[in-house]
Amino acid sequence: MITKNLLIELLVEELPPKSLNKLGASFAEILINSLKTQNLVTLDAVVTAYATPRRLAAHITQVLAQAPNHAVTTKLMPVSVGLDKEGRATPALIKKLSGLGVDAFVVSQLSRAMEGKSETLFLERVVPGIVLAEGLQQALDDAIAQLPIPKVMTYQLADGWESVNFVRPAHGLIALHGTEIVPVSILGLAASKVTHGHRFEASTHPIVIREADGYAQQLETEGAVIASFAERRTRILNQLIAAAAKENLQFIQDEALLDEVTALVEHPNVLIGKFPSEFLEVPQECLILTMKANQKYFPLLDSDGKLVNTFLMVSNICLVDAHLVIDGNERVVRSRLADAKFFFDQDRRNTLVSRIPGLDKVVYHHQLGTQGLRIEYVRTIAHEIGQMLGGNVLAEQAGEAARLAKVDLLTDMVGEFPELQGIMGRYYAQHEGLGDAIAYAIEDHYKPRFAGDVLPRNLVGVCVALADKLETLINLFGIGQIPTGDKDPFALRRHALGVIRILIEKDLPLEMERLLERVIDILQDKRIAEQWAQRAASQKPTVQTGEIATQNHARHQISAEVNGQLLEFIYDRLAGSLREQGYSAQEVDAVLALHPQHLNDIPKRIAAVRAFASLPEAASLAAANKRVSNILKKVAVDTGSQVDVEHLQAPAEQALYQALIEMQDKVDEAFLEKDYTVALQILAALKAPVDTFFDHVMVNTDDDRLRNNRLALLKKLQQVMNRVADISRLAS
Repeated sequence: MITKNLLIELLVEELPPKSLNKLGASFAEILINSLKTQNLVTLDAVVTAYATPRRLAAHITQVLAQAPNHAVTTKLMPVSVGLDKEGRATPALIKKLSGLGVDAFVVSQLSRAMEGKSETLFLERVVPGIVLAEGLQQALDDAIAQLPIPKVMTYQLADGWESVNFVRPAHGLIALHGTEIVPVSILGLAASKVTHGHRFEASTHPIVIREADGYAQQLETEGAVIASFAERRTRILNQLIAAAAKENLQFIQDEALLDEVTALVEHPNVLIGKFPSEFLEVPQECLILTMKANQKYFPLLDSDGKLVNTFLMVSNICLVDAHLVIDGNERVVRSRLADAKFFFDQDRRNTLVSRIPGLDKVVYHHQLGTQGLRIEYVRTIAHEIGQMLGGNVLAEQAGEAARLAKVDLLTDMVGEFPELQGIMGRYYAQHEGLGDAIAYAIEDHYKPRFAGDVLPRNLVGVCVALADKLETLINLFGIGQIPTGDKDPFALRRHALGVIRILIEKDLPLEMERLLERVIDILQDKRIAEQWAQRAASQKPTVQTGEIATQNHARHQISAEVNGQLLEFIYDRLAGSLREQGYSAQEVDAVLALHPQHLNDIPKRIAAVRAFASLPEAASLAAANKRVSNILKKVAVDTGSQVDVEHLQAPAEQALYQALIEMQDKVDEAFLEKDYTVALQILAALKAPVDTFFDHVMVNTDDDRLRNNRLALLKKLQQVMNRVADISRLAS
């Protein structure tokens, strides 16, 4: 088989930058998969995707001009239907063969085979393979139809009559098999060898691609376009690193921004710009976000991580004298930073406390009321958690931080850049002299915002973060907004993982179930809503009486099942998190089966379970524990674990009881000291007496007193063995 390499390029108007890389990869993948399905490429064919702001392209190796011929067996019909008594074709068979393009005279060549209880006719023939032009046309049609386009455009073709749909208007199509044009068409375009390079930098207009393998090199040398997205990205990154090093600075690496900039330029050239140092008085987060989001610049930091008034820009043109480009960009960035400075200065004219009534106008949820009402509950919860963790001083600080935590939502800066919520609240609190404890808590109460994010840096922030997340979880569960499948519009899974991480990584001695019960009590306390309503009414009537009544009603409708539902939800999220950390499903199940109330103990417990599972006695003890559990499950009445020593008749049950008595204090002591590894390892001594017990003792004897006493012994055994984890879950 003779193969050649294939090139496909679709020249379009500027594509959406945030989806360019995905579009390029999908375009290439769909093409080669379609060609593979049609047997037009060999098994070792390789596809290379190209994507620039104005083109999607793919280079595919080992492409055949025509697919190999292949044998096809077609089931026709039962012999009794297709042939008459003389063996001649019936009208039904003739019609079937005609539909397949086969003459009836081939009847003698039809094969027969038993299918079920009847003999069936089959047609076996060799079908010519599809030619490349036809197969590529199908592949292109598939690619256009299946591209992950977020929103298509409808535009007219050159004839002024026909309209087509695509992500952007297309202006050219290349289809080269080696050096030959493949006669295909798409989006009203016929294939050719012609494309266009950079709008300003290309040395040749248009560019005639000579052969498929020289596409990328010819496009760069004649068209000043780097066709490969990955190569263009690497060049930009290297230029950024070199430019920053030249200034003895470091640029802020942002993968999403780097991808976006790569999708905006065809011939990158990194330049250095400056802005007036007076703008550095504005919080650097604001300046960085302004430069990155609005201008696609790369801000620079000094060795201490502080922003400097120098930045990097990626130009799409390479000029000997680039001062005009630099000057133009510097003018634009000065305007942007001036806006940020104006917002910052204006926001500081009003205190955070003075903005609190404005939260009464901000809707939190149509069933739960405004942010003003919500913050009253969060403040009370934060105060309660602070009381649990540190007493009155921490409780007062947590309550005050919670009261101010959402106020920056009303500032101009956060209105312009919602990503800065919390951050700006911290700056404004520091400006007012509220102290770092409260200021950092205002910023940190959103944390962790995502997987791997840092946690609140102080206990005040911890209290407010827990209060904020628990209020969200409980109230949204209370109105039935429980995540299902992949739908989680309120990010409740993220909130649950945030609660889990804070409790565990901050080593907080809070009992999960009691904590939820206390928060639910607060959320159902009508006095909080009544006090808020009085305050809101004393202001300009920002909230109508009917709205207040609706909000109060919704807040008090948390059903008794919510605590249990939320507990299960949290433990499910915890189980997933532990498995992602590398623990086995059995290890996780063993620990969480007991629903430990102190989540901060779980890392020690699961580490202890892993250590126990490596002991030679572990498998036998786990199996015995599972057997005990199965026996006790079948008992209608709980006999308790109080063993009557006088009714221990068999030596094996006496020995087991004695072993339990001897080790129980040791297990309890290790458990209370949270030395869970030792608590489990002590159990290894139980292997022999447990094995002997099950070998020689009949538990379900006819003697009720004896049976109940033995069940109580097993109950006691189960309690001792399962202090740390349900080790029966380790049984295979």
